[in-house]
Amino acid sequence: MNKLEQLKQRSLVVADTGDIEAIRRYHPEDATTNPSLLYKAAQLPQYEQHLKDAIAWAEQKGGDVIALASMKLAVAIGHEILQIVPGVVSTEVDARLSFDTAASIEYARQLIAMYEQAGVARERVLIKLASTWEGISAASVLEREGIHCNLTLLFSQCQAVACAEAGVTLISPFVGRILDWYKASTGRDDYTASDDPGVLSVTSIYEYYKSREYPTIVMGASFRNTGEIEALAGCDKLTISPQLLQELQDDEGDLASGLKSEFSSQPRPSEPLREAQFRYQLNDDAMATEKLAEGIRNFVADQLKLEELLQKAR
Repeated sequence: MNKLEQLKQRSLVVADTGDIEAIRRYHPEDATTNPSLLYKAAQLPQYEQHLKDAIAWAEQKGGDVIALASMKLAVAIGHEILQIVPGVVSTEVDARLSFDTAASIEYARQLIAMYEQAGVARERVLIKLASTWEGISAASVLEREGIHCNLTLLFSQCQAVACAEAGVTLISPFVGRILDWYKASTGRDDYTASDDPGVLSVTSIYEYYKSREYPTIVMGASFRNTGEIEALAGCDKLTISPQLLQELQDDEGDLASGLKSEFSSQPRPSEPLREAQFRYQLNDDAMATEKLAEGIRNFVADQLKLEELLQKAR
């Protein structure tokens, strides 16, 4: 078996793309999208009709046509993806709402309503939210309503702890972006999978969850190379770009040993993490603070590009 086939025996593989053809090619369990991936997908010829349909639908609804069309496009692409993958698709709340709990909740409810109107059960959708205090608080409310969430832009232990205590369905701790920060801040360029700061961060979060029996799914994300992926083989889920999926598929070698599967039981904290503690711990972690802020800015930038594309197609 090639390494991709071996990996699928140990972790659920998720396609980190909105490209339908790439999803068909690699047969992932799930797929995940974000504003950057949707912007790329929307420029492909096969999505031109989706753009037109989203705009026509939004114009009939009235109100903020471009905002509505953006949501409709995300749902349309998600719906098409769900015709291929057997599992779930992740669709993101507008990153401009990352610090607004109430608005994030309302946006998520709208997305789910659109999916349900398209005949998609809410169980097949994960609502993506940034792992800010407000995003995690929104997820806590949504989970109680049966709307499952994927907390993204997660770079630190305090974010992971807060997500587990909020009862979120899944987290997406990032690997490659953590490595990027350490390379830039230290000037070192010779990290290996064994000392990769991103790999070590996800490993620590995974072990924290498993040793305390939190049901929240850990999905490693944002990979820079296949070595990082192999080091995290055995993680609940791994979301991987088409380029790295292809590299794994082309490699006939043996997959690295990856994560351990047995853990000594540890007690959960006696009290949940408070907002003040969360904010201080996140602030105390320069990497997590900077990468979270940068991630939100980049998602907003691509959301604006997507809206500009919709405006031109109108």
